[in-house]
Amino acid sequence: MKKIFFSLFVALFLISGFSYGQSEKDNLILTGNLYRDSKIVLNKFDQENMFAAYQMSGKKSPVKAALFSLVVPGAGQFYNGNILLSAIFIAAEAVFITTAVIYNNKGNRQTDDFQNFADQHWSINRYAGWTLDHLSNLNSSLPHDETYYENRVFPNGRSGEVVLSELNNLERDIEDGYSHNLPPHGEQQYYELIGKYPQYSSGWDDFTGNDYHNLSPNFLNYSGQRGEANDLYRISTRAVAGIYINHVISALEAAWGASRFNDNLSVNMRLRTINLTNRVEYVPTMNISFSF
Repeated sequence: MKKIFFSLFVALFLISGFSYGQSEKDNLILTGNLYRDSKIVLNKFDQENMFAAYQMSGKKSPVKAALFSLVVPGAGQFYNGNILLSAIFIAAEAVFITTAVIYNNKGNRQTDDFQNFADQHWSINRYAGWTLDHLSNLNSSLPHDETYYENRVFPNGRSGEVVLSELNNLERDIEDGYSHNLPPHGEQQYYELIGKYPQYSSGWDDFTGNDYHNLSPNFLNYSGQRGEANDLYRISTRAVAGIYINHVISALEAAWGASRFNDNLSVNMRLRTINLTNRVEYVPTMNISFSF
């Protein structure tokens, strides 16, 4: 099969070369003087100008290969004919996607667990009540007494709803040690702060004592649950980053692979001229280069 292809290729080039040489020869104006005619022939048929380069059919486009892999990793490698490398990039993509989905779902379940735990064991009423009871110890220089804040934070008594805006004003007035304002219930920051800063330790149902720095077991347990959720989300985030990296690397390799494929299949052809006294002979030559 290779011999047939080679023979057809040479025959095609011989025909094209003959036509080209014949048309150039017809344009020559010879004087009849051997010396002058030889110089005319030599100048007219410069060997470099007779060079013709061809590429085998099946040339790959590096841009197209890169775009294929940028969209679907491995697609550009498949386009280039590299099935093994295509399978590797596809498998890597599947692993990254699966890991991202699994650990994100695990993170979501863990988040639901620690939020439910917080809703059962942490209370804004308990936190606000303990803060009011220990107001003089928290900041003795406050311009108002406990009753002033009590009526604003608990307008309907301590068993009633806490006015969050007034509680935030109290937190800001205390300043020392109370560095944050409690966000509304249900927000991500709400669930983060109550298990991160000792300021909120008094809101846990197993907290005892007069110093909010004495962290209760539930506070520590809750912090650990949040940490586990963050670790799961962190793995998922890294897997998502791996997806993007896999796309970029696959695209770069596909472009390089297409260029390498074209280089491996390059064929150079030229017409070698033999200058005689009254004519020019054309000898087609072909160099095939396979690079591995």
